[in-house]
Amino acid sequence: MKRLLIACLLIAATFAVPALAEGQFKVLVVAIPNRYHHDYAVVAKPRFEQMAQRHAFEMDWSWNPSPFDGDLSKYAAIVLLNTPGDELQGAQRGALEAYVRGGGGVVAVHRALISNPPGGWPWFERMVGRTFRIHPMVQTATVRVEDASFPAAFGLPSRWIWTDEWYEFNPPLVRGLRTVLSVDERSYDPTRIWPGQSARGMGAVHPVAWYHAYDGGRVFVTALGHTPALYDDPLYLEHLYGGLWWAATGKGIEPAAPAGG
Repeated sequence: MKRLLIACLLIAATFAVPALAEGQFKVLVVAIPNRYHHDYAVVAKPRFEQMAQRHAFEMDWSWNPSPFDGDLSKYAAIVLLNTPGDELQGAQRGALEAYVRGGGGVVAVHRALISNPPGGWPWFERMVGRTFRIHPMVQTATVRVEDASFPAAFGLPSRWIWTDEWYEFNPPLVRGLRTVLSVDERSYDPTRIWPGQSARGMGAVHPVAWYHAYDGGRVFVTALGHTPALYDDPLYLEHLYGGLWWAATGKGIEPAAPAGG
């Protein structure tokens, strides 16, 4: 009887493991270290692994652009974690473009928003939606939720105290950008910057997270995430996963109410 019980348990385990290992979708996170963003990765990687376990999705993590030399169609979303477009070259760029045109989702985080040189890959800049101008020194400021109906804002208070690099942007490159979060420039000093540089802020409208449909795919963008310690903040992780979930599935946004009564 004991041997029979053990055999039954082994058979059950054999069939149970694949079911537990199968996530609801698969994500590629590309986190290529660079001059100003390298120490964040050792904090971010285990947090993304925990996120994948908590929310039942599969994840591949890469420190280099080699995944863009292979098949991207298995991924529901690609997270460019502090990884700008200039890290991709030649056919790798074409691979990302084809992936998005095939309906893939992209999440662009912080340093991924900076193109170097500006204008070097216009398609990528339009995918991000805005081009980076400059940022002042790291400061604490007030973040405002502008679109509480978008998943990246579900877990956030309407006003959120946050410390980061407050990227400034040029006017939008495409139509249809939907702002999720903005920063209140009255709550920090936009001109506090290093000698020899000049920053003036963006004024009353200063977006720091947005989303849009682009070239057949879904794109979520957040400028937040400079300091490594931020990846230990549960609210920031909720912000990231909300945008990732939408980019991967298109779910989470309530349909607009019909006109009239």
